[in-house]
Amino acid sequence: MAVHDNCKLRFLELKAKRTHRFIVFKIEEKQKQVVVEKVGEPTQSYEDFAESLPADECRYAVYDFDFVTAENCQKSRIVFIAWSPDTARVRSKMIYASSKDRFKTELDGIQVELQATDPTEMGLDVIKSRAN
Repeated sequence: MAVHDNCKLRFLELKAKRTHRFIVFKIEEKQKQVVVEKVGEPTQSYEDFAESLPADECRYAVYDFDFVTAENCQKSRIVFIAWSPDTARVRSKMIYASSKDRFKTELDGIQVELQATDPTEMGLDVIKSRAN
């Protein structure tokens, strides 16, 4: 599975310049490559991000999660989410699952990884518990 250059470019902008809150990636099956489907502005919320994931299709996503630790320190973690809802096509789930690790190696700097089949598995409380 090829990775479009734009994926790496947008990820670097999120990581280094913090110009995006999130990025949603989609596999174009015909072209056999991962492309950027949607980019979230820094002002967008986690709810905006969650709503940008389709209810019945797989996606990869990266979310820039800001939080405050128990010691009152401001922190940020880059969270990679493999979104694979139960209602997605089996073929699609297999393609996303088999190309996930290869795609993740292209995105240098991921700190937390989540696998989610429904929104509760990637809620803010889940991300915060994994980010600490």
